[in-house]
Amino acid sequence: MISELESRVSRKLMLRIIPFVMLLYFVSFLDRVNVGFAALSMNKAIGLSPTAFGLGGGLFFIGYFLFEVPSNLILHKVGARRWIARVMVSWGLVSLASAFVVGPNSFYALRFILGVAEAGFFPGIILYLSLWFPARQRAVAAAWFMAAAPISTAIGSPISGAIMKLPPIAGFADWQMLYILEALPAIVLGFCVLRYLTDKPAQAEWLQPDERDWLIAKLKLEAEARHAHAGHTAGALSALRDPRVLALALIYFGTSAGLYTLGLWAPLIIRQYGFGSFETGLLAGVPSVLAVIAMVLWARHSDRTDERTWHVVIPCALACLGFIFAGNATTALMIVLALVVVNVGISAAKAPLWAMPSMFLSGAGAAAGIAMINSIGNLGGFVGPFAIGWLKNVTGGYAAGLYVVGATLAVSAVVTLMLSRQSKHTPVAVGERHGH
Repeated sequence: MISELESRVSRKLMLRIIPFVMLLYFVSFLDRVNVGFAALSMNKAIGLSPTAFGLGGGLFFIGYFLFEVPSNLILHKVGARRWIARVMVSWGLVSLASAFVVGPNSFYALRFILGVAEAGFFPGIILYLSLWFPARQRAVAAAWFMAAAPISTAIGSPISGAIMKLPPIAGFADWQMLYILEALPAIVLGFCVLRYLTDKPAQAEWLQPDERDWLIAKLKLEAEARHAHAGHTAGALSALRDPRVLALALIYFGTSAGLYTLGLWAPLIIRQYGFGSFETGLLAGVPSVLAVIAMVLWARHSDRTDERTWHVVIPCALACLGFIFAGNATTALMIVLALVVVNVGISAAKAPLWAMPSMFLSGAGAAAGIAMINSIGNLGGFVGPFAIGWLKNVTGGYAAGLYVVGATLAVSAVVTLMLSRQSKHTPVAVGERHGH
């Protein structure tokens, strides 16, 4: 039974931390994928071919990959408050500068630098949540945080589509105004982070003394339980060599390939059916609304049943089938239905997947391991969009690229099952959770 004190602390954590980090991720995701809407007129204006656009869109993840682990280790050392603020202000400035690209090379350079600037944000927040939320709540907390990505698509797509209908303002084209207007919130929120975030529970003046003491004791007890197991990893270098970390990175690779293929290419895929910018934005946003609902309900079910493996396998398989369906779509209705299936699958897989690392990682090991999973996994965000662009140039259509991305999700499902079988022979099984 959950005590009244635990219930009170849980409620305060959810209300104090989750809405704010969701807002940060909302803006982060908007600045990552608004390039898909900018492309509606930017590609012609600066001379980008489909291959060049796919390459530039994916270069973000190369910068992200190279700087992810160092960034998260710095966060672990200096605290989330200062480092997340730095990340947000710097990515906001780079996103703003994207309005001034003049050709393929400057587009490539700024997409790469945007990845460098934003490196450490997502795994930093995942690490931050693990420092605050007991294991019982971790998947749901992660699900709400990550729900900001599909919410960003649902709300941000129509907004981006509407901005793209603006006439030139002060000499700036529609795609330039899109970059400028959507970069400003990141810069402002960066300064808000310094005032609002609390680095660790011991500093939380917004908790009552008994609530603070209970939370510190609970998290300490769970940490000791993890340390007692032979499968536990606390060192940064050990985490980077841990085969479970590499397996989770490969699983995440497929979900990232799917997610960013949607973010970058869905507007152009939908647009081919003759819709205007605003209508394209609305249709790109619809699947994301359903994805948010599925994501939170699936995470609750994963927490309640104490099961992670099948809660990752089933959504990955569903998303794979969705991409195959999208490749065979011949009408606007079929493509939107396919995008619903893909969105629901990818979103539902993420929270149970991100509940797994904290079962065998802690301290610097958690900082390095979570960053490693995210950085290698996010290379899928390069491979997916680039494959779509390159194969569209080769074949003249989207189907071949969509099948390739679907295949990466099939691999994610298979690797999850293999990891589960292997983990049954070690003290820390992927389907179990400590702290009960």
